[in-house]
Amino acid sequence: MTTLGFEHIWLFINGVGWTLFLTLLGFAGGIIGGIAIALARVSENPVVRHSANVFIEIFRGTPLLIQLFVAYYGVGLLGVSVSPWAAVAIGLTLNASAFLGNIWRGSIQALPTGQAEASYALGMGYWSRMIHVILPQALRSAMPATVGFMVQLLKGTSLAAIVGFTELSRTGTIIANLTYQPMQVYGIIAILYFLLCWPLSRLGRNLERKLSKATA
Repeated sequence: MTTLGFEHIWLFINGVGWTLFLTLLGFAGGIIGGIAIALARVSENPVVRHSANVFIEIFRGTPLLIQLFVAYYGVGLLGVSVSPWAAVAIGLTLNASAFLGNIWRGSIQALPTGQAEASYALGMGYWSRMIHVILPQALRSAMPATVGFMVQLLKGTSLAAIVGFTELSRTGTIIANLTYQPMQVYGIIAILYFLLCWPLSRLGRNLERKLSKATA
């Protein structure tokens, strides 16, 4: 049995860094994809609208673990070589796009119709209305749910180990195998995940409270 030492602490820190990097990467890609999905979901074109709905239902209706598995092994069956890093980035981005797109779609449709009607009466085109009137208000009202999803995404990065990516969860497995102290190692992993998620959870609750006061 090997005692936990400074070399293991460095591995923990490295694992936390990769977990945060994957979270930010998936979230950044999800912002871009989510806005596109949200706009497609409220489009007047039925083909675009239904296509976006199918995309959302597929990624909301299947486990992230399976999505990462398909992104890595499924694409490989087509003869395309995909690194674990690329597979995880693609899987997290598509998953985040579906969830954020659905969150923001709900916020857009929840806005009073008078907002769109007033901007239309002022002669604003579709994109001008969306960029300057609709999206700023919708994204603001969706901030608590958006932060809540970021917590979910952060915890979901632990599934990246399925394709061999070494983030915090897989780092714990490696250290546990080296030290033969799984309880201590996974206890530390649980504490680290809590320390990463708790501030975001508090931020989401504070945003929700402020939003409730503003709309009261």
